[in-house]
Amino acid sequence: MKNPSGIQAFGLHLRRLREERGLSQQELADLADVSKLTVQRTENAKFSATLDVLISISRALRVSLPELVNFDVPEESTRF
Repeated sequence: MKNPSGIQAFGLHLRRLREERGLSQQELADLADVSKLTVQRTENAKFSATLDVLISISRALRVSLPELVNFDVPEESTRF
């Protein structure tokens, strides 16, 4: 994974949006026509969602795609 902190930050953001709407992971998965495992793995930073999945999730959550991907990403520590 090239940007683990970004993937983790997105997962937390997605979980917050889902919970704000009172949806379970299964309900979001059903609305977005993706598997519950996809939602779980995305929220838990085990999966980097494709654009197709992001579009489906944004529609299911009734947010724009830019709003879905607008979140703070912690800076990566630089190793030398």
